[in-house]
Amino acid sequence: MIRLAGAGKTYAGNGATCTALSGFSLQVARGEFVAVTGQSGSGKSTVLNLLGGLDRPSTGEVWVDGQAVHALPERDLARWRGRAVGIVFQFFQLMPSLTAVENVMLPMDLAGCWPARERRGRALALLERLDIPEQADRLPGAMSGGQQQRVAVARALANAPALLLADEPTGNLDTRNAAALLDLLDELVADGQTLVMVTHDPAVLRRAHRTVTLVDGRMVDEREVRHG
Repeated sequence: MIRLAGAGKTYAGNGATCTALSGFSLQVARGEFVAVTGQSGSGKSTVLNLLGGLDRPSTGEVWVDGQAVHALPERDLARWRGRAVGIVFQFFQLMPSLTAVENVMLPMDLAGCWPARERRGRALALLERLDIPEQADRLPGAMSGGQQQRVAVARALANAPALLLADEPTGNLDTRNAAALLDLLDELVADGQTLVMVTHDPAVLRRAHRTVTLVDGRMVDEREVRHG
């Protein structure tokens, strides 16, 4: 499902260069849940940015579901991302002036993956699946943090993406809401969703199928997680 081969990312500015990721290789099977961890500045977010086509590798290759993401022309990246990748952010990133159902419909409107007449129904079905149908017509400011994060997950799933990326999705939630969100993500993975998550949360690391640890832009550890 995912293959990064010798991926590296170097940023240049003010006469100096900074290596965010170096020689990073990883393969992820379809339906696998991989957690990427490490200290701040270790390169975790760079991995997500490369997988989501938000940034390009300076070296190496990035393949997602058979697509050579590193080779996509700039004009095609946004369209590919809208159809193939869903992203869940720590701070939700919902549009404050749109209701929950409108936030979930937004990726469908932008990517044009679903007929216009079907979008609201699909968005409502996703909110139902995430156990927050009653929030459909509320603005984000009228919801709790846990409810907002569930809307954000529904939005990320709107176009049935092959890959779900999550950047510290439990970091802004209390313990109860974080556990509920992890239960939900477990269900999605059990249904075949491929998930790559950046996290510091030990509870998340225990639930993943595999963990990858980065230090200074390099992988220093990779291990299977034993369950039960």
